[in-house]
Formats: sequence, C-alpha cells, structure tokens
Amino acid sequence: MLSIHTFPKIDAHIHFNADRSHLLELAKKFGFSLITINTEVPFFPSIDDQQELAKTYHRTSDTDLFNLTTVSTEEIVQPAWAEKAIGKIKHDIAAGALGVKFWKNIGMSIQRKDDSFIMLDDTELKPVFDFLEDRKIPVLGHQGEPKNCWLPVEEMTVKSDREYFAAHPEYHMHLHDEFPDYIEHINSRDHILERHPDLIFIGAHIASLEWSLEEVGRRLDRFPNLAIDLAERISHLEYHTARDRNKVIDFFHKYQDRILYGTDIIDDPAANPAEIAAELEQRWKKHWLFLSTDEEIYSAQIDDSFNGLALPEKILEKIYRLNALKWYHLSDQK
Repeated sequence: MLSIHTFPKIDAHIHFNADRSHLLELAKKFGFSLITINTEVPFFPSIDDQQELAKTYHRTSDTDLFNLTTVSTEEIVQPAWAEKAIGKIKHDIAAGALGVKFWKNIGMSIQRKDDSFIMLDDTELKPVFDFLEDRKIPVLGHQGEPKNCWLPVEEMTVKSDREYFAAHPEYHMHLHDEFPDYIEHINSRDHILERHPDLIFIGAHIASLEWSLEEVGRRLDRFPNLAIDLAERISHLEYHTARDRNKVIDFFHKYQDRILYGTDIIDDPAANPAEIAAELEQRWKKHWLFLSTDEEIYSAQIDDSFNGLALPEKILEKIYRLNALKWYHLSDQK
C-alpha cells in the first residue's frame, strides 16, 4: 500500500481565511503545499483581506502557500468595471497570484436593473477574458451548483445535498424557476471555452458536471484548454464508483493529465482551528484511501459500500501534484 507521504502533494483548492497557521503546520506534516482560492463569498473576509493573508503567509511560512485572486463584481454593470477588474488582476498577478477565480454569483445572483442575470459569457466580462487569454493567466471557474440542486430532494444522489437543500429551500433551484436553469450555467461556461480557445481554464468541482463522467469526458475531449479539480465532489465520485468502479478507474486513466486534487476546506476565522485542522486531516486520509487503495470503503454520503480505485503511483502524482504545477504554472513560482 502506498503511503500518503510517498511524494509531495498539492491541495489545489482551499480557503485560507484565518490569520493563523494551523493548516500550514498540518500541511507540512503531510507534505502538502496549498493553493488558497480568493472568492467573493459574502461571509468570507473581503477579497482584499484574503489576498493580504495569502501574501503574508506566502512570505513568512515554511509551507508553500499560493493563491488565486478574484475581482469584485459589485459594479459589474458599470462601463468602467472591466478596466478596473483587469487592473486588479495585473496588480495581484505581479504580487504572486497564480490566476483568477470566478464564482457562482455570476449566473446565480447578480442581476441587471431589468432583473436579467449576468452570465459568465456576457459582454460585461468579455474584455476580462480577452485579457486573461492573451496573458495566459489561468482561470478557475465555479459555475452553477451540482445538478442535484435542480432535482427534487428524493432524486438527489448524495446525502449532503439532500440534507442541505431540504434545510435551505431558498437555495434549492428546483423550487425557483425564476433563476437560470442548470444547463444555462454549463452552456455559458462552454461558450467561454469555445470563444477563448487559448484560455487556461480549470473547471472547479468537476466542472459542475459531477453527475456524469461521460459529460465531463465530452468537455475534456472537446476543449483541450480545460482541466477539472475534484474539490468538494469526491462524494460524487464515490457514488459513481459504487455503481461502476471500472468506469471511474478508466476516467482517471484517460484524463490523468487534466485532473487536480483539492478539498475546498474553509478555514473560517470564527471556527475552532483544531477542528478545522482535524477535518482537513480526515479528508486527506479518506481521499487517499479512496484514490490509492482497493480497500472496501463505507461513505456517509451514499448507502452502498465500494472499493477504492487503486490508481497507480504515476497517476496519483499527477492528480496530487504535477497537474497543479502545470495548469497553474506553479513550476515558474518554485
């Protein structure tokens, strides 16, 4: 059995939001570098504070901490917004940011005065994507939600989705026809990939296509500029594995150069740091067991047990390290 310490690794999707070193100490113990993703989430610190935290700990920690920047969408309908966004991106990239994150609020909450929703491929954002494509700056895109969000609760595939959307009907898109449909988010992202063939694009959360590995594969085949990360979607891979393990293994073999590991752990400043570190350690160990061994696994997210994927070391090293180095140009920063 391969040890989790076999080679250095990168958790390419975390949220380092607290001014403390617990996660960095844990990362050093397990041989991880970290990429923190600045995101315009309302309950997160401001995006400027997130950027400052990343810069500070990048300079002072002996654990590698890198970051992706993001831009405020507060004035996105104003004519000067794109120019300001590009200016911020230039500043943050010069300060060491690896790329830019675009969050699901584009498509799910930002509206014009006529109540129409701004989507990722709308004209307001085109100058920014033109700039990012021209400069070869990587983009991490989180569009929409899991498809479960648009299904009745009883049809959802994993427990956490059933529990969350049952408890929060205001976010359950199955109940809200006034919002863009699931496929509109996917089509908007796909249009970006068509329109910008040289844009480096990582689709967060299995590119929001976690429900179908066939659909993911079709995009990866169609768009050579697309990679995916696994952040917060391992449970969906467990669901697929319980139904057809060989299909999941084949997917990892075929697309081994296009998959990045990430957990999406959030270091909430209001939470107990020891509990956050314990949760991250549990995720790292559980995910390693799933990806690297063929042991029988029981998941709280699905009813059926399944065997791990037992991926070869060569593929594991790509998923856990080499693909992040490549897609985020991290080798240029080391």
